[in-house]
Amino acid sequence: MKGDRVEIVVDAGDTTRTYEVVASRAGRRVETAVRRGVVEVSEVTRSGSVVRTARFMATRVLALVEQPVPREDISERPLREDPKA
Repeated sequence: MKGDRVEIVVDAGDTTRTYEVVASRAGRRVETAVRRGVVEVSEVTRSGSVVRTARFMATRVLALVEQPVPREDISERPLREDPKA
């Protein structure tokens, strides 16, 4: 969903670096995967096409923080009042 983001903190020797992957448009999402010692963070469209991917060596990744956009719960919405009443 637009606004979802993942922050990746990576060990860069004597310092740390932080990278962000953000779902930049409506209908896109951010997916993470760890495969064969590599952490992949991808922005994906509704149809499943990958827009962009960030890859990091798993041994260098210190933190992987997923920050979803707060979703509105439909069940907690106030009921609309009838304007004719």
